[in-house]
Amino acid sequence: MSGAVVSPGATGEETESSDDGSGFTDDEQQGEGELEDDEDRIILNGGLGIPIGPDGQPRPLLPPMLPAHKGRKCLVLDLDETLLHSSFKATDFVIPVEIEFAWHSVYVIKRPGVDAFLKRMGELYEVVIFTASLSKYADPVLDKLDIHKVVTHRLFRESCYNHRGVYVKDLSQLGRPIEDTIILDNSPASYIFHPNNAVPVSSWFNDPHDTELTDLCPFLDDLRTVDDVRGVLDGGR
Repeated sequence: MSGAVVSPGATGEETESSDDGSGFTDDEQQGEGELEDDEDRIILNGGLGIPIGPDGQPRPLLPPMLPAHKGRKCLVLDLDETLLHSSFKATDFVIPVEIEFAWHSVYVIKRPGVDAFLKRMGELYEVVIFTASLSKYADPVLDKLDIHKVVTHRLFRESCYNHRGVYVKDLSQLGRPIEDTIILDNSPASYIFHPNNAVPVSSWFNDPHDTELTDLCPFLDDLRTVDDVRGVLDGGR
């Protein structure tokens, strides 16, 4: 039977559906197209919005802002290759991590200027770490990294949205005004829903002469005073 494939229907009977030679039936292609349309719609809408719990109430990723941070903007910081780099070679500090039921030593090297950068950002912003890493790795790393105790909230992989195999950080789910939310990340794919909220930063691995975090401080100091960060960032600095 040319141009058609036979497949079992919902009732177990054989039904015909056309095949254009791609290897997918019309129903499969339609489902794939609808999925892509939904994904594109999320981008156009600027994210999924605040999740709704089983009780019908909004469940943002972050709790209400602390009184001490009232009037501040929210600064969302990536972790790996933005603030530090992890490997299996000796560096600044070591953390034990369980990987596939075995314990491994992970060595962490801090990006130059990160301690002063975090201290300063903690004076200006509500600081949130949002990483696509698992909490069993990122939590102990942050315990060591955040020496000034300025990180107010930590979000991990389970809070990301899997967009076509990429972990996206959906700022619309945080529960903060989007015009007051900034993300600093080395991966543009991480903020594909909110490019106008992003301050891009280069990926860092081990360059001891890097000054990017230090150089960003004056810009971020100025950015906290604008009415809408999207009007300044406009797709990245």
